[in-house]
Amino acid sequence: MRIAKEGYPIIAIPALLVVIALLLGWKFAAAVFAIVTLAVTAFFRDPERISPLGNDLILAPADGKVVEISPVENGGDNCTRVSIFMSPLDVHVNRAPVSGTVQKVEYQKGCFLPAYKEDCSENNERNALTLIGADGRPLKLVQIAGIMARRIICRVKPGDALEAGERFGIIMFGSRVDVYIPSGAEIVVGKGRHVTGGESVLARKSL
Repeated sequence: MRIAKEGYPIIAIPALLVVIALLLGWKFAAAVFAIVTLAVTAFFRDPERISPLGNDLILAPADGKVVEISPVENGGDNCTRVSIFMSPLDVHVNRAPVSGTVQKVEYQKGCFLPAYKEDCSENNERNALTLIGADGRPLKLVQIAGIMARRIICRVKPGDALEAGERFGIIMFGSRVDVYIPSGAEIVVGKGRHVTGGESVLARKSL
């Protein structure tokens, strides 16, 4: 099983405690730390994904449940915000919803409200990524920290090129990703549906 590189230092802590407990003869403690090690390792799993082809497709950037589909304004343009809530049991690696070039990366400090609440989009700690797609249109997505998530990792910078479904970051321990779908695109996902990052289609753009 592939593990996200950011997870190794965290996995090493309970794994080291397992060794120490065994050396001290604390078998019960060793068993508890072993379970914790397995749980943390599972959280940082990073499975391979096969993304569907199509320049008109906007893919899910994360695994999780669609908790909101709302018309909003973004930078003066009307669009639809699709919000995906990632529980601690979901894969937390984030993927590009379209192929394109990174135009902006904007980090903003904030609160740590539960990520399934609507107001967390404006109030929580977050990192916004703007991609310029092959059609020249911008697409914005936002990594949002939740009540448990205390670290947002974005591996890309302005000027970097991403393929649809390519990994670009991770949010640790429960979080949310918002995608701002441009006007004119057809939303093909429904509220309440569980989606798979890099594979599930959220919308189809008009070409």
